[in-house]
Amino acid sequence: MPDRSTSPGPTETLQTQRAIQREQDRRDARAGREDPGDRQAVQAGAREQPQDLPAQHLPKPGREADLQLAPRFEAPGYQGSGKLQGFAALVTGADSGIGRAVAVLFAREGADVAVAFHSSRDDAEETKRHVENEGRRCLLLQGDVKDDAWCREAVQRTVDTFGRLDVLVNNAAFQEHADSLEDVDDRRLMETLDTNVGGYFRMARAALPHLKAGASIINTGSVVGLQGSEKLLDYSATKGAIHAFTKSLARNLLPRGIRVNAVAPGPVWTPLNPADKPAEEVATFGQGTDFHRAAQPEELSPAFVFLAAPVCAGYITGIVLPVTGSVGAI
Repeated sequence: MPDRSTSPGPTETLQTQRAIQREQDRRDARAGREDPGDRQAVQAGAREQPQDLPAQHLPKPGREADLQLAPRFEAPGYQGSGKLQGFAALVTGADSGIGRAVAVLFAREGADVAVAFHSSRDDAEETKRHVENEGRRCLLLQGDVKDDAWCREAVQRTVDTFGRLDVLVNNAAFQEHADSLEDVDDRRLMETLDTNVGGYFRMARAALPHLKAGASIINTGSVVGLQGSEKLLDYSATKGAIHAFTKSLARNLLPRGIRVNAVAPGPVWTPLNPADKPAEEVATFGQGTDFHRAAQPEELSPAFVFLAAPVCAGYITGIVLPVTGSVGAI
């Protein structure tokens, strides 16, 4: 404790505080002259990732092959160590984006992978090529997660081909922005709900008879399911539902030794957003994060490996893991 007999008086304290204030005011003035657009993206990973994105708009569903800047999914610095050796995985929406990156790393960890996709066959064939380059088998499954019969067929074909099913990744999604709630008519609402929530339910329901203790389900959530988004009202609602579904199903399946978790990405450079946003908004996509840039798919896929691998996450179920590029996602 200071000696109060020598403590400064009110006048001296006021002068000290105002001097500190003036110093900070000068710093603030200098900072205010900086252009926010000049802020450098944070690079904390294995290799430097792109900061600048092309101003590009794609027709739905969005083909990865059409992106002017190819998403990075190969994760060249990631070395597999057999964490999924001998496993079989089914990944929906695996023709591109996060799904493709997950399929490739699952294969690098020793899993055979069924790649479920809706319509972008060229993209799906490219995913298959990379999975097979990792030395694993790949099965292509084209169909719609809104169709219960197809979901059951996709799971059965996976089991028939690989002899087992150990990991289901629910990742297929539909997204379209809207400026107001009035713009979200019932057709749009049902397409988003039935794809994003209904599809996850159907695939999980079809997979369950084939999953044994030690197996897992991983759902792709979103930061907008945690924080909301004024332009993605229906999509955000589905992602919040997915987070609740993840926790509920985790409780339901725990006695069977089946883990259920979710990954909640922030902005990621995949065809999903250029197929939604206007081109000028795509050019600044992700710059509002604390990292000042969008993630690349290869920065998300290790989180899925972690949650899928019993050696890593055998004591983890019912979590929503945020990989958002910002502090305080939850």
